[in-house]
Amino acid sequence: MELQCKVQNYEWGKKGSASKVAQLQKGANRQFEIDENLPYAELWMGTHVNAPSVVKTTDKPLADVITQHPEYLGEEVLKQFQELPFLFKVLSVNKALSIQAHPSKKHAEQLHAQFPDVYKDPNHKPEMAIALTPFEALCGFRPWPQIKHFIETIPELQEVVGLDSTTADGDLIRRAFKQILTSSKSIISAAIDSLLKRFAGSDAGERCFLHADLVERLHSEFPYDNGILMVYFLNYLQLKPSEALFLGANEPHAYLFGDCIECMACSDNVVRAGLTPKFVDVETLCSMLIYEGAPPEEKLYSPAREDGFSVIFRPPVPDFAVVQIKIPSSEVEYSTIARNSASILLVVSGNAQSSLGAVGSGTILFIPAMETVAFTNICGDLLMYQALANV
Repeated sequence: MELQCKVQNYEWGKKGSASKVAQLQKGANRQFEIDENLPYAELWMGTHVNAPSVVKTTDKPLADVITQHPEYLGEEVLKQFQELPFLFKVLSVNKALSIQAHPSKKHAEQLHAQFPDVYKDPNHKPEMAIALTPFEALCGFRPWPQIKHFIETIPELQEVVGLDSTTADGDLIRRAFKQILTSSKSIISAAIDSLLKRFAGSDAGERCFLHADLVERLHSEFPYDNGILMVYFLNYLQLKPSEALFLGANEPHAYLFGDCIECMACSDNVVRAGLTPKFVDVETLCSMLIYEGAPPEEKLYSPAREDGFSVIFRPPVPDFAVVQIKIPSSEVEYSTIARNSASILLVVSGNAQSSLGAVGSGTILFIPAMETVAFTNICGDLLMYQALANV
């Protein structure tokens, strides 16, 4: 059945028709008018109460359909979750999202019990991002020698951290990370002003080493924010379309710019510590992080080939997996693989006929477990993403 899904207009989203979210919503609904001054940040597909999807022909919430027909979930999903366990999204990021991490299942339950007004549900929130356009992110700690070198060679960073660099690497990074996030605004402001002056007098090589362009951009978005200096602690990744990141529990990260497919456990649990006007919880974040350094290429998550046209990203959690389907216009027809889980399929580009009628950019389908959808009259290369439970 075709779904009508909701857009979130968070202020960090891309504005107007530059947003992939707006483009897809317009493709699905010709009556949808794009406001060029409005940010279109996220498209939510699923049953989460904050923006539940409805069946397009009946306006009935998808959650109600599943309640009436639990067999749609699939036997294993019904047994393990009793509901659709994932939230599927498209993100269009124009301005950095907060430096954040997501708690483990057990920790999420504890945080929800202690601070229910801040951590509003007890579920964990592992997530995956697959680039639709060139996509920038900070993800995971840099290798220890790299962070240590930054601390030792950037006077402004040394001034804020104020630690003996002979300290054991892991302890140094842990303490330095927390020191930056807890330093006063006056200390951070002085360090950033000094850095900006240094950039102005630097040649291209030094600016590249110091990530000057990125620091200047983050400062323009969040002036004098403590999180700006996290550039020197976290890996800076520039994903090409179809490249992916998987973010498990306690992995520090921040999305910076671009459009992506995102899938996660059905949760909204976030612990923030910088680059945000929202509530920050530095103590909780610093206590929960995985302090392990790794090169950026190790953060990329590779899919497995399923057939000639589809690959599947299977993270090490049961809540979700994502299939990427690319069908060239030279193909006469294609049928999706029957899954043991209910799934949501998004058409990103191309056009075709299906058993439900014409589909094109922005079409979103709910597919019950073990059902398939056949596509014919394929026009233009058909790019689709399908989210399902990983059971």
